This record gives sequence, structure tokens and C-alpha cells, in this order.
Amino acid sequence: MRVLAAGSLRRVWPQLMAHFPEPVETLFGPAGLLRERIESGEACDLFASASLDHPQTLRAAGRAQSVVSFASNRLCLTVRSEVLGDSDDWFSVLTRADLRVATSTPGADPSGDYTRTLFTRMGDAGEAVRIRALALVGGPHSAPIPAGRLAAEWIIHSGQAEAFIGYASYAAPLREIAGLTVIDIPAPFNPRAEYGCAVITPQGKALADFLVSAKAKMILHQAGFGG
Repeated sequence: MRVLAAGSLRRVWPQLMAHFPEPVETLFGPAGLLRERIESGEACDLFASASLDHPQTLRAAGRAQSVVSFASNRLCLTVRSEVLGDSDDWFSVLTRADLRVATSTPGADPSGDYTRTLFTRMGDAGEAVRIRALALVGGPHSAPIPAGRLAAEWIIHSGQAEAFIGYASYAAPLREIAGLTVIDIPAPFNPRAEYGCAVITPQGKALADFLVSAKAKMILHQAGFGG
């Protein structure tokens, strides 16, 4: 079985596949770019996306048999610890003109799309952040994240930005890295990321069924994903 899967599933995927009875070959990448590859004819049995929009687009075009929602996520803010003031919170950090804020690439990577929604919910202040935000990962021409590194860690420690907006499923490991502070974004502003898979072939349905099983949901929850 061949799977194309969102990059944000890379850390939890081996744990999931350890409980699936069939061998699975998985290629990870930004979900928007993976959808385009499927549209261009690349073969796979299942496409696991960090946004329901991409699987639903394939279903509407007749390229997928069904779409199944299997997990959720949120955004969080990771900041270089030394730039934080005593009164800083998520909003003040994002609106500080002296700090560079990095994001994923909208359109290509759902994390970038969810971040755009966050900016919209922030009102005029968010529009100002959107204009100066740096889309540094997840795009067709983005530099690859080094193997074994987290995007936020790499972006901040390599000096490309002082803050990074990414998925909250990375919050726990990021909090273990010296020099980084992870700040939660409150629910009224924080969009819910809906993960969904497109069943491309009959073989893919068995994996889709597993992803909504109690065992898979427990593994996803332990890795920081919601139901």
C-alpha cells in the first residue's frame, strides 16, 4: 500500500503503522503539494491531509472514493526565549514589529492556511502581521527542513526568525529544547485543523478504517492531536 501523508504526521505515523497489519510505503510532504501530485497522476492508495479541503477537492473531481475525518490539531507559537519580556503573551509577540514571525506557506501547506485564519481573527493587528510574516517552510521552493529537526527549532535556532507559528502537536517536544518558549494561542483565535484522508483505491479503505479506530485515536491523542 502506498500513502501520501501530511508532514505533520511524520512523527506519529510509525507508531500508527506499527498497529496496522499491512506494509505501508509512506511519502510525507505539504498536503497542498501532495494533492497536486495526485491530480497530476501520481499513484497512491490513500492521501492523509492536514486539511479536509484537499481530500474533498479530490473527491469532487472523482479522484477519491471517499473522505474520512480522523484527527484535529491547533496552532501554537514558538519564540526564542531571550527576546521575551515579562509581560509578553502570544498577541504581543506577534504584533511586536521588532520580531520576525515565520509561518508555513499558505496554499501549499495547510498550516499556512490556518495561520491566515488566525491573522484574520486578530482583526487589523493580524493584517499587519500577515503582511510582514515570512512563509519559510512548506512551499514548492522552500528550503528543506534538516532531517531530525523540527521546523520551529530550525527556523529560530538558525536565525531566520524569532518566532514561528506551527501545529500544537509539536508543542511537547519543542518545550524540551533549550532556548525556546512555546506559547498557547487561545481558542477564540485559534482555528481547528481538521485532518482527513482521501480513499483513492479499495486497498486504502482498510487504512482509513484503522485511522478512525479507538487504537489509532489513542495514539494520535498521546502525540498531541485531538479527535
